[in-house]
Amino acid sequence: MNILFLMKGLETIIPEKDTSLLFMQEAQRRGHTVYFLPQGGCSLTPTGALFHVKRCLCVDKGSFPLDVLDEEVLSESDVDVVFIRTDPPFDTAYLTDMWVLEQLSSKIRCINTPLGIRTVNEKIWITQFKDLIPPTLLSSSKKEILSFIEEHQHVIVKPCDGFGGDSIFTVMNNDLNKQVILEMMTQHFTQYCVIQSYISESKVGDKRILLCNGEILGAVLRVHSAEDHRNNFFAGGTAQFAEITDRDRHVVSVLKPHLSRLGLSFVGIDIIGDFLIECNVTSPTCLKEMSHVMNKSLERVAFDYFFL
Repeated sequence: MNILFLMKGLETIIPEKDTSLLFMQEAQRRGHTVYFLPQGGCSLTPTGALFHVKRCLCVDKGSFPLDVLDEEVLSESDVDVVFIRTDPPFDTAYLTDMWVLEQLSSKIRCINTPLGIRTVNEKIWITQFKDLIPPTLLSSSKKEILSFIEEHQHVIVKPCDGFGGDSIFTVMNNDLNKQVILEMMTQHFTQYCVIQSYISESKVGDKRILLCNGEILGAVLRVHSAEDHRNNFFAGGTAQFAEITDRDRHVVSVLKPHLSRLGLSFVGIDIIGDFLIECNVTSPTCLKEMSHVMNKSLERVAFDYFFL
């Protein structure tokens, strides 16, 4: 099969922690041909779709694990699978790629589906599951936000479309920087942000669980450094073994039919204590760290799920 990886750029690959790279390597190991598809690299022409791609050869040498060949153009009949691995923010370029690929959904399989990616904002979509999440406010209203913080005293404030721990703040009601943080996060109370009640278990880390076709692939505990409250690996967090609890399985069982309906084959959910915090469907990560902690080649297990 010809398998394309839609990404913003190969220069974003971090070999020691990159999930997309693991999937590229596994695809090549199974005899498939791997291509890099840049953002904006799809064209819809009167005679069909075209893909401006570069073939990638996974190699075990040097500091960069890919040999990237010259650009070529594939027609829609040449393409079997597209792994959508573009990081947020969900801007116009991102959205246009999703619209284009959705036009081809009957001909080309996408992991994950453009429809599912468009539908599931990782921080907002979960607010429908009131029994699974901590007290959460989505608002741009100064009055509502300040009232929520006063009620809960200690909160986490984050953007609606960030990733990797970017622009996440812990705020106390008596914090002298509270007003400044809120003004920055809401563009002076004109843009939405997400405010969640602080969960004390976050001190020991947050749990990333990866799902393949709604089944649990594995889990890892992300633990923050002494200098930072954020547990994300991109923010300096470290990986530790994580146990899958009955509560975790319940959360997954509630989400599974919704994810299946939306064609979301590869999903990362974040859990702190008993609470679901986020549901990542755009470009879930942590597969490398999870494989190391669990001593398994989870990319092989994932491909077995994807291509049953």
